[in-house]
Amino acid sequence: MKKSMRSLSGAVVRGAAVAGVTAALAVSTGLATAASAAAPTATPPGLSCETGKHAIDDYTGYALCRNNGSATQTFWVHLVCGWSPDADGEHVTLNPGQSGQSTAHCAGLGTGIGEITVQP
Repeated sequence: MKKSMRSLSGAVVRGAAVAGVTAALAVSTGLATAASAAAPTATPPGLSCETGKHAIDDYTGYALCRNNGSATQTFWVHLVCGWSPDADGEHVTLNPGQSGQSTAHCAGLGTGIGEITVQP
């Protein structure tokens, strides 16, 4: 069976497309894994914290923390704000046994708060 130049070139193009999609999926999966591994997910040691959105404002988030450790601790709230730039709250320093709150606000033009974390 004799193949035409057109059918051979079509096979090469299809093969290249499959290889390209496979490589793109491998890269995007690797980047997603690296990004999720780098994302902070836990409260810093020695602090017990409650995080949330303001009761009447979905663009304002807070972290209310208590220092249960034996050393002075500093923390702040970090908001992932969707379309707007992320926002950090004020740094709060707590002595052992003290409680304090850090608040931050996402810009009103964005999509609101997507994630709230406590940073050491």
